[in-house]
Amino acid sequence: MARDLHAAEDFYGGVFGWEFRPTRLGEEFSVAFLDGAPVAGLGALATRLAVAVAWTPYFAVDDADAVAGRIRERAATVAVGPLNLGTGRAALAADRDGAVFGIWQGRVIPDWGVGREEASAWLELRTRDAFEAAIFYAEVLDWGCGQPDCCQVAYEDDQVVLRHHGAAVARLVGGAIEAAPDPHIQPRWHVHFYVPDIDYAIEKAIKLGGSVVPPDGTIDAADDQAMLRDPDGGIFTVTTRTSG
Repeated sequence: MARDLHAAEDFYGGVFGWEFRPTRLGEEFSVAFLDGAPVAGLGALATRLAVAVAWTPYFAVDDADAVAGRIRERAATVAVGPLNLGTGRAALAADRDGAVFGIWQGRVIPDWGVGREEASAWLELRTRDAFEAAIFYAEVLDWGCGQPDCCQVAYEDDQVVLRHHGAAVARLVGGAIEAAPDPHIQPRWHVHFYVPDIDYAIEKAIKLGGSVVPPDGTIDAADDQAMLRDPDGGIFTVTTRTSG
């Protein structure tokens, strides 16, 4: 969710080389493509919905109203919706620890995905208790249900790993994350975008008004990745495929 759609397109297009196409959701939305494959959606709704500029994962569901009901039943929050939006129904929610996510019932552009070898991104949930979070999302989104096309959940290297057709699409990471007003340490979903050159991505982001988090410009050399902030405050990480 951005404040200015065209400004966001200029920034992310410059950093990642994305091209943008309009959608059936209206003039306030666009979809980013890289080498012809869909990568991400941008929407200029942050001001109208009074939400922070941020990257938010949307999980495809068969029935948005039923899923919203399950979210509420488990003492989590449905902040917006479900409401009709273009070709489907959407809702914006938060889990019991406050990590924000969305649900989408409707058509999905073919080849859109995360985590697969050819995908341009993967997801990470940074939360207090990865096991508890895994149970919550499994109950709400039917993870590990044994039904065709559902996601599998496994515990690997002290993390909960979500796989779809064998590919790791998301990791749930727990730890000593205390309640605090700092958005960098509050429980949240975080997106990692693959880039061929970390230094180039950092240079372009800074040139286009972004910054490195932390502000001293430190890069995690062990994982060859860097956390960046766009000009409106949206946080994301750039990483290489060799970082695993």
